Amino acid sequence: MEAVAVFGSSKTAPGSAPWSAAEKVGRSLAEAGLAVITGGYSGTMEAVSRGASEAGGHVIGVTAPAVFPHRSGANPYVAEEIQAPDLAERIGTMLRLAAGAVALPGSIGTATELLLAWNINFIRRRNHLGGPLPTVAVGSAWREVVAALIESVGAEPGDVHLVNKEEVAVTWLLDQLDIHRTKTSFL
Repeated sequence: MEAVAVFGSSKTAPGSAPWSAAEKVGRSLAEAGLAVITGGYSGTMEAVSRGASEAGGHVIGVTAPAVFPHRSGANPYVAEEIQAPDLAERIGTMLRLAAGAVALPGSIGTATELLLAWNINFIRRRNHLGGPLPTVAVGSAWREVVAALIESVGAEPGDVHLVNKEEVAVTWLLDQLDIHRTKTSFL
């Protein structure tokens, strides 16, 4: 089963609009037959996990207990927990298992995950190592980050697809993965 890594804030509050949107992303991916991979903890990670789990999808949480000792383990919607020894291995595991990636709004941790996916695409393209890892980022903050990196370090804009809405991100990603569905949670 193919899986999609979904990145986002650990601070997203249950019941908030970003939480609801993240749940819909998880649900839509599961309804399309994809597993979801998150960092396994709270916030956006839990919302995506809940949406996927409630839709019957497989949820993988890649946690890092040594890095986050104050977190009490994977959220209750994670079916398969993979414990990584450090942050680099955590993100690397998520991306190795993924056929695509979605970055929802977040902060420095989410930015790190997005930038690593972007760098993977740069390396694959530059070294002719196969097709890209379809990577989509949602929201105006990521537009600013991408624009700054394109301008300052010459990053390739096509390695990350930018959208304003979660439903557009899911549709784009499914198109990239050539997955066609008959229903959607966003309609």
